[in-house]
Amino acid sequence: MRRRKVRNKNIALTGFSATGKSVVARKVAECLNWGFVDTDDEIVRISGKHIPEIFEQDGEKTFRKLERKVLRQACQKEKVVIATGGGTIVDSRNQELLRQTSVVICLEAKPETIYQRLLRDTLYSSNPVVRPLLAADDPLERIRQLKASRQHCYAVADWTIHTDNLTLEEVSQEVIRGWQYMSQHHTEGKQSYDADLACEVKTSTASYPVFVGSGLLDKLGEKMRQTGLSGTANIISDEVVFSIYGARVKKTLEKTDFGVNCCVVPSGEATKNIAQAVKIYDFLIEHRTERTDIIVALGGGMVGDLAGFVAATFLRGLPWLQVPTSLMAMADASIGGKVAIDHPLGKNLIGAFYQPSLVLADIQTLSTLSQRELTSGWAEIIKHGLILDADFFKLMEDNADNLIKLIPDITSEVIARSACLKARVVMEDEKETGKRIVLNYGHTIAHGLEAATRYQRFLHGEAVAIGMMGASKISHRLGLLPQNAVEHQKTLLQRFNLPTGCSGIALTDVLAAMELDKKVRGKAIQWVLLEDIGRVVICSDVPEKEALRALKEVVKP
Repeated sequence: MRRRKVRNKNIALTGFSATGKSVVARKVAECLNWGFVDTDDEIVRISGKHIPEIFEQDGEKTFRKLERKVLRQACQKEKVVIATGGGTIVDSRNQELLRQTSVVICLEAKPETIYQRLLRDTLYSSNPVVRPLLAADDPLERIRQLKASRQHCYAVADWTIHTDNLTLEEVSQEVIRGWQYMSQHHTEGKQSYDADLACEVKTSTASYPVFVGSGLLDKLGEKMRQTGLSGTANIISDEVVFSIYGARVKKTLEKTDFGVNCCVVPSGEATKNIAQAVKIYDFLIEHRTERTDIIVALGGGMVGDLAGFVAATFLRGLPWLQVPTSLMAMADASIGGKVAIDHPLGKNLIGAFYQPSLVLADIQTLSTLSQRELTSGWAEIIKHGLILDADFFKLMEDNADNLIKLIPDITSEVIARSACLKARVVMEDEKETGKRIVLNYGHTIAHGLEAATRYQRFLHGEAVAIGMMGASKISHRLGLLPQNAVEHQKTLLQRFNLPTGCSGIALTDVLAAMELDKKVRGKAIQWVLLEDIGRVVICSDVPEKEALRALKEVVKP
């Protein structure tokens, strides 16, 4: 392969605030006898103002313009180590400039580490400046939210260093090692790998990349090889998806020397049952599948759940990967390793936590979804903003029209950011013993609706949208959520043409199904509720009468 052309051999450090970019960049510059540029310091020098003053007096737009100018000047130099500001990498123009001129190295740290470093810097600095992050009502949660919203941008780096438990000297040496390696070995293939990377999911049991972009189906075999997969690929897909994309995926896998078998199942949630799982087991046995072979889940959430369940249980576990073709699966269901089949009395009652080896989302596949399927998918993405990131919620508000039209750039950005938000929660709580339960906002009611109608009436996102409205009304009744926030949520759901209520369903059937939901502990439902946009609370003591009253507002007989 041709090597990536780096016009100027610079090193650029990116990462969130307090990951050590400035002090590390200065140390690396000393070690290499290079120049050193801190873009934030340069902005202060040329403007004559501290950065908080620029934001307050001139606005963020002015600051970002200065930031681009300073970065461009720095990148025109040779043999300099550049410490970028925490938000520099968010601008796609800055990303491209850095990639073309520098080896980009990201300094990472956990939100808790960042919080403690900010506190220390503020307390012990001789000239302390109150950072906006620490001025928030809940600084740690604000750090988590903002960091998660930028994670897909940090993923463009050539090299990543986790700094939590490393000394300045150790981090500096790692930067130099990363620069040396990338200068010698960085190829177009690696660049392509990084360019498509939305985030990496790292749990106690697995670590895997999530790719989001346009035209990625044709790179599937290449990505699988880069991830270290080999053996025979067993594609599991439904009739509709396979008829559109099956031949294309088979071809790209064969082109990269994978043997390929194909197993096609009926479309629809009703397929996700033990009888269908047994049929797939029979297929795998017939084809003499071995433990080194791979399950490729090609399709929406139903296929991912079913294929993942089979992968987790056949031969005590096969490597598998997700190739989501629905919006909901791309932004949510394909990430996190929750695999399951349905029981007649409840959704996803039989399952496991089993992480994939990679996730690859090609947004071009969204163009072949029915309008109803596409609309349904926005519900889970809106949910991520509601529970985790108010800024992401606003991004969806500001770009709703373009998202509905699937304009490529903003669609890729939103799906990638949604995937990063989901990944963040998964990494903190892989097996839903703690924080991961927040992802079930709206799902207690949604699963009740789906089971009560035997999975025939609602698409999952439709049920979730109604469920979120019910949960927001409970939140309001308990005095947690102001009415204007309830309406704020309703307005965005309706803007994406999602339902906010339903009728013609017996409430007793919904309640009976809710009592079997996986979020029931000690016979009490663990409700995921809102305190504000971007802030959730878990309640297991919701009075039954309040829940029932709220439910009656969204589910009419």
